Amino acid sequence: MNDYAQRLTDAMARRTARMSDAERDASHPNQRPRDAATLILVDRSDGETKVLLGRRHHGHTFMPGKFVFPGGRVEGADRSMAVAVPLHAETEARLMRAVQRPSASKARALALAAVRETFEETGLLLGHKQAEPVAAAGPHWARYAGTGCAPDLSALHFIARAITPPRRVRRYDSRFFAAEIGAVAHRLDGVIGPNAELVELVWVPLAEAKQLDMPLITEIALEELSARTAQGLRRDLPVPFYRWLRGRCVRELL
Repeated sequence: MNDYAQRLTDAMARRTARMSDAERDASHPNQRPRDAATLILVDRSDGETKVLLGRRHHGHTFMPGKFVFPGGRVEGADRSMAVAVPLHAETEARLMRAVQRPSASKARALALAAVRETFEETGLLLGHKQAEPVAAAGPHWARYAGTGCAPDLSALHFIARAITPPRRVRRYDSRFFAAEIGAVAHRLDGVIGPNAELVELVWVPLAEAKQLDMPLITEIALEELSARTAQGLRRDLPVPFYRWLRGRCVRELL
């Protein structure tokens, strides 16, 4: 087993041992996972790799109080929001692997959901200012479009996919994207607070982030990001796909 595989194995064993009763609870009726997207913002401006994490409100049913990357489920309007720059062709192709009825519009919707949710939860906007007013694709995009920006999907790197284990209170088929902090074109203040989706945001060195109270897949995504940044975040690298089969977590490659 190489060093990278060993780190992943150790991380999974470490986090499984620390799982809370809520994370272990598999007593719920099984449900089909909903498509979701997450964005890991990376800051390497001072020579040290840092990532942005937010702590979820303690009142949430799903992962209360945990540190996570901003993200959420895909909405219907995410398929029709216009973009300033499209997805990189390699990213789009990998997003269409191992899915039913793959399409470029679905791949784009996944990426747009990551951009939209990040803006909604952190106030950080990935995109470019436009000379003409930007049309919102429904109410979910109204506040974003009001900034006069349009999304830049070329900044996104697809680094992992994971499906929540069966019989949990919520189930998602999540795509994890990463983007450099330089892709942020606008910031909206006043988004974080005691009654918000995320009650605090922290920039944490990649090597220290795993010490925070986070879900298993968030820690695994950090390991994947660490390996990919060491290889220059190349788009031609295979993308890991985590899912549960016969009671154990399986890692495949897309």
